[in-house]
Amino acid sequence: MTVPVAGDPCLETPERPPLPGGRHVRVVELLATGTNGGAQEHVYTLLARLDRTRYEPLVLSLSDGSTVHRLRAAGFRVVVLDEPDDARAVRLVADELAAYDADVVHNHMYRAEVIGTRAALALGEAGLPRPYVVGTVHSSRVRSLEDREILRHLTPQMDRLIAVSRAIQAKLEHEHREGAPVTLIYNGVDLERYAHQEPCCTLPDEYGFAPGTPIVGTVARLEPEKGHPTLLEAWRIVVDRVPEARLLIVGEGSRRADLEAQARTLGLLGEECTDRACVGTRHARPGAKVVFTGRREDVPAVVAALDVAVLPSYREAQGITILEAMALGRPVVASNVGGIPEMVEDGRTGLLVPPHDPVALADAIVRLLTDHPFADILARAGHDLVHERFCVERMVAGIETIYDEAAQVMVARRAAALREAS
Repeated sequence: MTVPVAGDPCLETPERPPLPGGRHVRVVELLATGTNGGAQEHVYTLLARLDRTRYEPLVLSLSDGSTVHRLRAAGFRVVVLDEPDDARAVRLVADELAAYDADVVHNHMYRAEVIGTRAALALGEAGLPRPYVVGTVHSSRVRSLEDREILRHLTPQMDRLIAVSRAIQAKLEHEHREGAPVTLIYNGVDLERYAHQEPCCTLPDEYGFAPGTPIVGTVARLEPEKGHPTLLEAWRIVVDRVPEARLLIVGEGSRRADLEAQARTLGLLGEECTDRACVGTRHARPGAKVVFTGRREDVPAVVAALDVAVLPSYREAQGITILEAMALGRPVVASNVGGIPEMVEDGRTGLLVPPHDPVALADAIVRLLTDHPFADILARAGHDLVHERFCVERMVAGIETIYDEAAQVMVARRAAALREAS
């Protein structure tokens, strides 16, 4: 159980001056896609904690998806603009920004940065107040030269960039994205969500494991950069040394069929299920050492039940699923890439291993499965670190400060637009 204590810096509430103009700051959160991912989780968490007495959010998404449905179910206003043509999408977003009289357009992911910035500029060219343009850079992906040139051209027209890690700050410098100030704001974990989270106690029954089975898990999209092939190679080594251990691969994505084929080749997937007790159920195949769970709606409960949480990514902007595992008091193993070392100090708050190294990954997992006192020390230190540096309150406070700055700027921009109109 993870309960914040007195003096926890994440409990501090910043004092904010009155807003200029006596109105809420109207913020448009623009998502490149409405599916699942770290950027979408970031937006959901931000909106859940945004001060609604000061900020009035609207979500625009450039495609439909599960995050759109989740946001709507939580009561947020979401408009889907499913337009594949960028030029038409710019016009649609500009129309929405004008109709909403937006103060801020906050862009999330590459396509949103491009379309949201161009839409804001279009309003300015039409003689309307140009919304304050913020872009959060969530991805460590190395984009094409053409994409990078587009971003270099647009960045001076943006008002603020947010980097989610120092690794992303370095990426922005490497890509020569100059002309907009960059603020470091780490993704934060909603500690209240995990404070009283009970472990999912039904996993052995659901997947046909014996009670007390050591369970290792990874929560990530099944996409190439997440490192699942290396994890499967490592898992073949792990089960040779800890035969009773089982691996849960939680998530959905384009690589599932290939990963299942790899697991089958490694002898990890088990036999075809013919017994009526497991056909059409979640039960693992007979003899399975790994289970692909697909999407689960109870991820915090599943992670709380893990003996070890793993993130074997080949690249990672920050790795919020590792933060969530640490918040739940789980020992973690992760790749030493991107922003992960900013959260995981090897041997103190978790274990770091080189990417693409199945032997090192297997050794780290086995160590935590067999050295329980050491695993407990890492878990406690990781939990404390999340409370000190990576709580959602700090993330939201940093973003709200930017929105407040935007409100001040927009007073001047609206006044200038009125003067030009008269």
